[in-house]
Amino acid sequence: MGSNNSSRRVTALFGLPLAFAMVLSVPMAGMAQGPGTEDGQWTYLGGDAWHTRYTPSDEINASNFEDLEVAWQWDAASFGPSTPRATPSYVDGKLITVTGDRRSMVGLDPATGELLWSFTEPNTARWEYSMRAGYGKGIAYGERDGRGVAFISTPGFFLHALDVVTGEPLANWGESVPVDGFPPTGSVDLLADLIDGWGPWENWSQPYNAYQGLPLELGYITASSPPIVVNGTVIVGNSAEQGYHQTRIEMVPGDILAYDADTGALKWKFNVIPRPGEFGHDTWENDAWEWTGDISSWAPMAADPELGIVYIPTNGATQDFYGGFRPGDNLFSTSLIALDVETGERVWHYQMVHHDIWNYDTSTAPIPAVLQTGKQVFVYALDRRTGEPIWPIEERPVPQSNVPGENLSPTQPFPTWPLAYDLQGRQPEHLIDYTPEIYEMAYEVAEAGDHFAPLFNPPTNVGNPQGDGPARICPGGGGGTNITGPSVADPVLFVTSISGCSYEFLEAGINSPMDNDQMTGKTLSDWIRGAQGDRPGPEDIDGLSIWKGPVGRITAIDMNTGEHKWMIPFGDAPQEQQDMIRNHPLLQGLDNVLTNPGRRGQAAMVVTPTLLLSSGQTADGTWHLFAIDKETGERVGAVPIPGSTRYGMSSWTHEGHQYVIIQLADGLAAMALPGAAVDH
Repeated sequence: MGSNNSSRRVTALFGLPLAFAMVLSVPMAGMAQGPGTEDGQWTYLGGDAWHTRYTPSDEINASNFEDLEVAWQWDAASFGPSTPRATPSYVDGKLITVTGDRRSMVGLDPATGELLWSFTEPNTARWEYSMRAGYGKGIAYGERDGRGVAFISTPGFFLHALDVVTGEPLANWGESVPVDGFPPTGSVDLLADLIDGWGPWENWSQPYNAYQGLPLELGYITASSPPIVVNGTVIVGNSAEQGYHQTRIEMVPGDILAYDADTGALKWKFNVIPRPGEFGHDTWENDAWEWTGDISSWAPMAADPELGIVYIPTNGATQDFYGGFRPGDNLFSTSLIALDVETGERVWHYQMVHHDIWNYDTSTAPIPAVLQTGKQVFVYALDRRTGEPIWPIEERPVPQSNVPGENLSPTQPFPTWPLAYDLQGRQPEHLIDYTPEIYEMAYEVAEAGDHFAPLFNPPTNVGNPQGDGPARICPGGGGGTNITGPSVADPVLFVTSISGCSYEFLEAGINSPMDNDQMTGKTLSDWIRGAQGDRPGPEDIDGLSIWKGPVGRITAIDMNTGEHKWMIPFGDAPQEQQDMIRNHPLLQGLDNVLTNPGRRGQAAMVVTPTLLLSSGQTADGTWHLFAIDKETGERVGAVPIPGSTRYGMSSWTHEGHQYVIIQLADGLAAMALPGAAVDH
């Protein structure tokens, strides 16, 4: 039943000649995007069903880019703090997005930004507890009887279906939710369907309360990304409490739910923690499958409607940085799961990290062919139909844990091609090497400060007999590539990443100050992150970083060959930093010095027929929209934008004019050429 990488295939899966023959059959080699952007629309969260964030709109090009101006701004203040991670959809002549901690859905006039309608879910206790309230990301779009329908999943974990034109809840859809203020139709209580048949809930002695939701002793579930509509089926992901905040070992699993787009009736549920008799159950080596959870699909999903497949990226199991209570590889954690949209049956899966404890959750939507990027800065290139690797992926030995009770996988999957697009671990080859003398100085600093670390470096614990301090994990839990910088493709893959590390030091659960009476679960974990310890010393030579940059970057990878085409910094480093590097005594007379290491962050990007559009800051700190030549990486234009942005960029054509939508801290801004301006 599809690909299975849990059998530890240490040798290459096939030779390179066959791999290159296969990659030429990858659909992206012949098409720029999947369905969803026809006629200049932006139907899915990622533009098209493949989540490429590619627009066919081509009014904006290198010759007129710097003529762009702010066509309008929309202030979201009346809905509370603006959602910083949302991409508006352009469908049926309306611009639709979510905003605020209540994840209100709003319909806007695309030409003026005028508010046309809004919908806000009534208050519930389960919404009040959500730690993902502001992470809505957007909506899903479908049709019923020829009329457009917008779907959202909310922090309280409800599903709503609204008429795109009026913003009214859909008639004769879903069910009546027994909570004051909910509409009589147009909604579904996702939690009730999720926990139906789940052992800990079935054994709970209290009746279900739709207002309160799940008792915290059993876990908590919310939503941080919208559903996706594929061939008349609404597939819904979810999110648990962030694993790096968890202190207890019980949690509800993030099972995938699917509903009939016409009626709101439940079609199927896929168990992300396999139960007895289901594929993958043997990867849970004790009874933890019964009571622990997470493995949610908090990142966006992608789909191939032609194949009838939805691609589900998942995160790790409860909890981050210690998994001694859940021995085994723990399918389907930190995996990509391909499911049949009609039946929910597994077509194939690929697990990127076995027994994940590093917070290396699959943090971005995959792009069918399939191309999955993430925090480890690998590109996992898989056949969209079978899940087989396009190029060899090898199981390689990785360091083992000395934390009592922890039993890590002896190997992890390492894609051999394309090459990693950012630093992995901290190794001697990552040191600056402008001259042999500078390399030796950098090496001495790294050695003296104990700065070297392998990829998949395991956390350490207080009181360990080796006397080790906090473990250095590179990339850290923030990536690499993370949700704030989704990859885009056309079929060249453009990926943004951070060259960063984190330190993890575990302490005995009974000593943890992180635990409190508002935590989910009942049983304290043996080991919990958050302990303090001595950190290594400086990583510079008189202000000059010992590590190769940039610290934030954009990399272009030709996915027909796997070759890196170019790499550029994310934005411009502050002018004083560039001046320091340029004037550093060690670098005088050298002409190969990277004087602009960029900014530590991830770009919001959209790709057009002629340009890569990217956000970033110039040397003076001003936020800009950049136009980048897709072939060379050269910046060919820059226009200032009204404020900082991340994640939520989209582009589409309305009444003959192309717009680029920028997500701001307080709302939205629409960039367009002067001809698009509407007199008010």
